Amino acid sequence: MADQINSLEELGAAAGETVVEVAAPREPVRDSLGRSYATGKRKDAVARVWVKPGSGKVTVNGKDMSAYFARPVLQLIVKQPAQIAGVEGQFDVMATVKGGGLSGQAGAVKHGISKALQLYDPSLRAALKAAGFLTRDSRVVERKKYGKRKARRSFQFSKR
Repeated sequence: MADQINSLEELGAAAGETVVEVAAPREPVRDSLGRSYATGKRKDAVARVWVKPGSGKVTVNGKDMSAYFARPVLQLIVKQPAQIAGVEGQFDVMATVKGGGLSGQAGAVKHGISKALQLYDPSLRAALKAAGFLTRDSRVVERKKYGKRKARRSFQFSKR
């Protein structure tokens, strides 16, 4: 039985030391055109995002980001991943987004950009993960229940 040591744990236990498995370093994921692709989601919005080296131009549904997201707050949300990763003006972003409202769409694009940047350059993963940009925000609108006016709001009570 001692002659047949198969697994690393048994080998480490036999030698009297603990075995620590080290994860393989992540490899960049790019297509034939040198782009990385990721899907971002927020509320009911879904964004398909492509990232490639460039001058920092962000295009959403064929329009410039400032034309599509008119509010400065939404533009700020979309720019956050590049700022946190320290790669502002180094990547061109092309996104198509559907569903939800403008706020949800901005969050979906932000999530997609974060995931695509991390796939393009795995060294950016630590900063993006620490900022919480790689986690999908799972808050969605609660469904309406029968016998209620909204999801939880009841009809007004009348004593008479």
